[in-house]
Amino acid sequence: MRLKAALPKLELYLYAAVLYLSLLWAGTWIWDASADNVNRKVFKKSVKPGWHYFGRKMDVADFEWVMWFTTFRNHILFALAGHVIFAKVCSLISPRHRSLIYGLYGGLAVLVSMGGGFLVLVLSHCFILYSVALVKRKWIVFVVGLASLATFKMEPFNTWQEGFVTGYFDLQDILFYGGSCFTILRCMSFALENCEKKDGNYTFTDLLKYNFYLPFFYFGPIQTFDQYHVQANNPNLTRKQREMWNITTRALLHLGAILVVDVFFHYLYILTIPNDMKLVKQLSDWSLAGLAYSNLVYDWVKAAVMFGVINTVARLDHLDPPQPPKCITMLYVFAETHFDRGINDWLCKYVYDYIGGSHTNIFKELVATICTFVVTTLWLGPCELVYIWSFFNCFGLNLELWVDKIFSIPPFSNIEYAIGEAMSRRIRAVFGALNFWTIILYNILALNSLEFAKLVGKRLIVQGFPLSTLSVLFVTYCGVQLVKERERKQALLDDPEPAAVPPAPQDMPEEVGKKKAE
Repeated sequence: MRLKAALPKLELYLYAAVLYLSLLWAGTWIWDASADNVNRKVFKKSVKPGWHYFGRKMDVADFEWVMWFTTFRNHILFALAGHVIFAKVCSLISPRHRSLIYGLYGGLAVLVSMGGGFLVLVLSHCFILYSVALVKRKWIVFVVGLASLATFKMEPFNTWQEGFVTGYFDLQDILFYGGSCFTILRCMSFALENCEKKDGNYTFTDLLKYNFYLPFFYFGPIQTFDQYHVQANNPNLTRKQREMWNITTRALLHLGAILVVDVFFHYLYILTIPNDMKLVKQLSDWSLAGLAYSNLVYDWVKAAVMFGVINTVARLDHLDPPQPPKCITMLYVFAETHFDRGINDWLCKYVYDYIGGSHTNIFKELVATICTFVVTTLWLGPCELVYIWSFFNCFGLNLELWVDKIFSIPPFSNIEYAIGEAMSRRIRAVFGALNFWTIILYNILALNSLEFAKLVGKRLIVQGFPLSTLSVLFVTYCGVQLVKERERKQALLDDPEPAAVPPAPQDMPEEVGKKKAE
């Protein structure tokens, strides 16, 4: 099996040394660029006073991170802590009705935070999609659901619905769009699961209990209705062995990640630098490569921490929420690329896997990926940048399937078998390195800007060829090999190879048998 192909340990040590030294070197370039240009005009907008006792300023270019862990930290912690305490008390009193209690607390929190107008707006969308669910036709659910989602992404419907929220505060837009759009996806999940229900229908109360679970309401992640309904209505609240220890460990890891990011933001201004194109053009190729990579790593860390905090609360409520996204460093295939596991699971279940089936037919796979990215484009908000991002990621996913299909048939499959497993792994890692940078270039479109993505691509592929191009690819190749080694070890744990069984005495040659007898 190619996944279990091993390489010499000395070779792996070389890969690790090259990778870590290169990351350290690129980091020093970014550090110097951050320290030398802290007083630039562009920096003054997003680099604010931080650690006064160290004289360091902090990169605050990411509004979401600042909102979660600085500006509105106390508000968010108060709401989640209130949910945990209230839910725990009520679960002890009436474990059979805890899902109803979660929904009542969530609805009350939404009413207090956003007002009665917003609550009425959300309930109206819930009622519309519940009515559609009773028809039990999936295509009608998709038409109505996506049309409802589009009303929050397009004018003039968007502005009209914003009018239901009275007053204004800094967090209003985030809560409005988060609560509204996640509501639509949750209602669609409910409706699609109701289409699958053979006997009768789920009730409107089931939908409200599912939608108004507070930890998931504003910021996600999405948990499909079938999973939430079973878990939230399970009266057995006994925990597995060491479950609370695991929850506590995860919470401490998230706290540690927050502190590490805070330290990095005081020394590496990775979010502000890409906004200053004059400065970016002066950076070395290695700095640009490190900057692009670090932006994607940070976005993964942000998603993992934000969803991790919410998931910790959900686990305290005896739920099994979607897992955090896979680290960008571990990704070298488009099929596993995502930053929101909940949305990814939703899209896979209701669109990608539903249309693509076993994903062996190239035409069905093409239709499935196109439909998936059409829904994703609507979810992200239709605009030129999202169109470009969706097109290239859709193309990359399909190209990956086509190449895999081609190399699985003779004569390519025969050649791969003939060169041996270790060499096959090395060749696949070369393609993985190319794929890795394709994923980075496609995704910094959405995270930074089209200009920054074009500059990184031009410098690393055209102007930096051959020295910068090949050296960056070699470092990436080393990283892919280390990821493959980790996957190999995990595969051996999941599916250990059977131990060699010594032959029985009767199966031995006669001479060997005589020697053993002597």
